[in-house]
Amino acid sequence: MSGNGVVKKVADAAAKAGKAIDWDGLGKMLVSEEARKEFATLRCTFEDVNHQLQTKFSQEPKPIDWEYYRKGIGSKVVDMYKEAYERHRDPKYVDTVTPQYKPKFDALLVEMKEAEKVSLKESERIEKEIAEMKEMKKKISTMTADEYFAKHPELKQKFDDEIRNDYWGY
Repeated sequence: MSGNGVVKKVADAAAKAGKAIDWDGLGKMLVSEEARKEFATLRCTFEDVNHQLQTKFSQEPKPIDWEYYRKGIGSKVVDMYKEAYERHRDPKYVDTVTPQYKPKFDALLVEMKEAEKVSLKESERIEKEIAEMKEMKKKISTMTADEYFAKHPELKQKFDDEIRNDYWGY
């Protein structure tokens, strides 16, 4: 396989990978404005590189016009280059790296999925806590101590214990 054939395969693989990426879904997971900007930059860069691979590197090269060079340089030199060109074979690439790292990558994917689940649960908890705080902020000016302690029985127990033990904080 020629070097250009390898490049064509890489270009085709990049095109398939680009179609498989759920850019909108990934974008929805981002929480900060800075992350969104970085993500937009990544997406543009990926699309630029993918476009270059599809246009520049996926085309077959034009065949060499040996007759044109024979007229300008001379037959002997051109025939020598043509013979060397036709003998040349690009070495076949043998991937020895992927088998080494595939199990590690798969383990990291599993770990990432678990971390994602933990993160989503923590996000839910924080969102709930924020909603409670917003509700508390609205009601705090009219709330009685009994209403507050009904929501926070552990604090009522703490204060009752302090009063019972005659501990007044000084």
